[in-house]
Amino acid sequence: MRLDKFLCDMQLGTRSQVKEAVRKGLVSVNDQTITSPDFKLDIKNDNVSYEGRQLMYQNLFYYMLHKPAGVVTATKDQQAPTVMELLSDARGKNLAPVGRLDKDTEGLLLVTNDGELAHRLLSPEKHVEKTYYVECFGVLTTDKQKLLENGVDIGDKALTHPADVRLLSQCACSYTMELTITEGRFHQVKRMIQAVGGQVIYLKRLSMGTLSLDRGLQKGAYRPLTEKEILDLKQLTNMVAAR
Repeated sequence: MRLDKFLCDMQLGTRSQVKEAVRKGLVSVNDQTITSPDFKLDIKNDNVSYEGRQLMYQNLFYYMLHKPAGVVTATKDQQAPTVMELLSDARGKNLAPVGRLDKDTEGLLLVTNDGELAHRLLSPEKHVEKTYYVECFGVLTTDKQKLLENGVDIGDKALTHPADVRLLSQCACSYTMELTITEGRFHQVKRMIQAVGGQVIYLKRLSMGTLSLDRGLQKGAYRPLTEKEILDLKQLTNMVAAR
């Protein structure tokens, strides 16, 4: 790989800016100052330093975002702020949200430029679990809960896949629960609750596969995934893909 491309991938500047930095002697490879931007690197074995700081090559980036209500899950939108605006200073090219949450839905959103992992997490054949905290108007009877668990008609060609329902509280006209589904149909959770006579008034995604929302992460904030979180997601999708 060319040295200037390596530095651009590390987001140390534009191509012209990193070339200028190299020519000024700010970059060294294996402790030797390099002044040629087209110097060829072995990114697996060469040690690159910029202004004395050693650089580890990374071209795939993974972030956990605590999505707030009021922003749309998109890279661009003409009318509303997007989740990507919340990651405007995040490192990595071609970052994109994995799946989508409705504008009024909060919670866990994975943002990455690892297209292969994103595809596996979203593939209908993989049945990756997603858990939501749901507040609803209505009453959830035992029969209605069984409908949600076994599959309910939401107006599509087929019933929803079996779901896991954990009823947390219930009073005369409202209830809260955690709902785990393995699909990603349009407005699926809201439509499932409507199918059993209820109405969602608050929705928050808590987890996706092995990744759970960091309780210390404020709404609108993001952080890089840990190495373990990345490894666990990859292992999950590899196992699911092998079934």
